[in-house]
Amino acid sequence: MGPVLRKREKHSQAKKHLYVEPLLLEVADVMATSLDLDTTLRRIAEVVRKVIDYEIFAILLLNEKTQELRFRFQVGYPPEFAERARVKVGQGVTGKAAQLRQAVLVDDVSQNAEYIPAVPNVRSELAVPLTTKNRVIGVIDLEARDPGYFTEEHKRLLTLIASRMAAGIENAQLYTRSTKQARILLLLNEISRELTSILNLDELLRRIGELLRRLIDYQMFSILLLDSAAEKLQHRFSLRFNENVHVKGEIPLGRGLVGHAAQSRQAVLVPDVSKDPRYIEGNPETHSELAVPLIYKDKVIGVIDLEHTRRGFFTEDHRRAMVTLAAQVAIAIENARLYEEIARQERRLERDLALARELQVRLLPQTLPTMEHLDLAAKFTPARAIGGDLYDFVPYSLGRLGIVIGDVSGKGAPAAIYAALVSGILRSHAPVEPAPGDMLSAINLSLAERRIEGQFVSLIYAVWDDPQRTLVVANSGLPRPVYLSDGKIQVIEATGLPLGLFDDASYDEFHFEAKPGDMFVFFSDGILDASNRSGELFGRGRAEQIIASCAGRSADCAVDSLFQAVAEHSAGVETFDDQTVVALKVRDGRPTVDRTRK
Repeated sequence: MGPVLRKREKHSQAKKHLYVEPLLLEVADVMATSLDLDTTLRRIAEVVRKVIDYEIFAILLLNEKTQELRFRFQVGYPPEFAERARVKVGQGVTGKAAQLRQAVLVDDVSQNAEYIPAVPNVRSELAVPLTTKNRVIGVIDLEARDPGYFTEEHKRLLTLIASRMAAGIENAQLYTRSTKQARILLLLNEISRELTSILNLDELLRRIGELLRRLIDYQMFSILLLDSAAEKLQHRFSLRFNENVHVKGEIPLGRGLVGHAAQSRQAVLVPDVSKDPRYIEGNPETHSELAVPLIYKDKVIGVIDLEHTRRGFFTEDHRRAMVTLAAQVAIAIENARLYEEIARQERRLERDLALARELQVRLLPQTLPTMEHLDLAAKFTPARAIGGDLYDFVPYSLGRLGIVIGDVSGKGAPAAIYAALVSGILRSHAPVEPAPGDMLSAINLSLAERRIEGQFVSLIYAVWDDPQRTLVVANSGLPRPVYLSDGKIQVIEATGLPLGLFDDASYDEFHFEAKPGDMFVFFSDGILDASNRSGELFGRGRAEQIIASCAGRSADCAVDSLFQAVAEHSAGVETFDDQTVVALKVRDGRPTVDRTRK
């Protein structure tokens, strides 16, 4: 080789060196200044254009799981082709470059049986693999309409660029994936917090559909819940292209994609439903589907189903995000269903209590008896919707009247039922017109025959003889009654054991010959035991003072004044016990008209 030729070769190599060096500096700048994948790919395209004046350009990235190359950036391709195309490793010129891990240059694709046509009139193609850490992550592909357009120099330069750019693309992918995952986690956390605050099931399902769109831009959405027999999935909520639709029909467990997801307890991701034998056509527009089971406490309760008209729309990232979200959705649905069940039970209980309250009211006297020498007043207020206090008036012959006031142990429905039992027993003994002590003994024996653990009743039974103006009183555990005569308070020392505890209990009787103006007042424990905010009881002293203040006034005065004073004393404190007062005022005169009880 002569001196002149060697000088020309050195000059040519120097020119290449001068050209490549700034190119590599620009490549290094791309890698150093951008971690956004879209920006990185766009800048790679700009760098390549400075070397090769292309018309058709693409960067395809490899899905390692499926071993498919997918378009991630392109110039000159039909958008629908780039969006749907999947190139298997080893298929076509780009797939061959990925498989061989080396650049493939084709001068005339019409002579190449492996060429995959995408753009009309293409004649030449150059594909260079993107390799980093001995792994192929994608391919840079260029096509031209002229045969032999790309040269060995193009191939060498593009290989050089690709070798430098692969690491930058991988870093950008990792950064994009990490950033995306962080955004998804934040979004999932936000969605979960909102969903757990919604306790109405219909509202919850609607809101799930709305919030889920922030995560995945689906077109069709359904939530199906497993029936009580755990055999069929029932459509509970569905959206079709943002419209709420009612979908009829049930899907047996194990049938279709949603049935398979529920049975297998695994998410089912189908890129093309037409190729999956499990698919049952429900929407002709559907091409891809993602079904995720809802599992609560290791039990499948339903399925979230997403559909799209585009093949391959749902990705592994979508599947992972939905599996994470489904756990929170299942909890929210179960909470809402539990809340609705409690609400139904509460409504049913309220109806039952309302009926029980009505029945209890009907068991009490609807009107107060009228007698020539006696003015009566009575009032009962339960601590809850229904209570265990009772009072009644039992007509005897010869102008006599049985008067009863009682307090059953406990409160609420059990006490009310026991009070009804006691009232029935009392009425069953009334026809023989027993004296007060005998009536208490008879009720005690009857309750002993029907003994209920922990249940008993305290009763005062009195018999008023209107012509004789006499009162006979017996007590089985209620607070001692008050006798007001000539403006002075006298406590009737009648005591006794509650009924239903001891079979052989006996009860003393106290006799009174009353005169006009005298007053007898009976009350239950709820009056004396009412407490204020400081825990101070209303007490007998206050009760006796109020009764004394009604001297010379009606029986209503004693009843109304006691209830008003108790209410004022215990204002702001929940009523703990049922409250009942019965007052008898002796008078000299004609009876008044019938009065409804309080």
